[in-house]
Amino acid sequence: MTSGVDPATPATAGRKFLWLGLALAALAFVADQVVKFSVEANMTLGQAIEVIPGFFDIHYILNSGAAFSFGEQFTVVFTLLQAAVAVYCGYLLIRKVSTLSWGIVLGCLLGGVAGNLYDRLFREPSFGMGHVVDMFSVHGFAIFNVADSFIVCSMIVVALLLIRGVNFDGTRESSEPKGSELSGDKPVDEDDEK
Repeated sequence: MTSGVDPATPATAGRKFLWLGLALAALAFVADQVVKFSVEANMTLGQAIEVIPGFFDIHYILNSGAAFSFGEQFTVVFTLLQAAVAVYCGYLLIRKVSTLSWGIVLGCLLGGVAGNLYDRLFREPSFGMGHVVDMFSVHGFAIFNVADSFIVCSMIVVALLLIRGVNFDGTRESSEPKGSELSGDKPVDEDDEK
């Protein structure tokens, strides 16, 4: 007896993008944590090592707030928001994504969020109130970490995909006439016209 489900449906074909997204999330998370643990093991809190004079340092700090140390008194709120974003990225990867571009960007976003969420949950001073380890200091701009880089770069790509009208399944929301393909990012189940 057959189930009547075509094995090449978008749901099953999109699974490869789920695994790609999860692999990228794991890569981003591990890279973030390895750098953080390395900084903690080899530097003292507050220490700065000049890399490019007047422009870039490795500067070990703990951040209880959000980006740019904004909202330091709302650590619990940021922890809850990061948890919600991680769950939503996972949901999108599992249930909605069937294109390479969305699989990549959501995987990278998930990994970055998970890296900072881990800090919030398991670092001092307490569960859910942990401080994020930051280390990359661009003079006159910010001090950030690997996870922040994944988050910011992913959000830029998310914005570009949304501006271009690319849906999670690769279809487009635009006023262009049919047959006008700009990106070549097609849904997995789209048949080639003959």
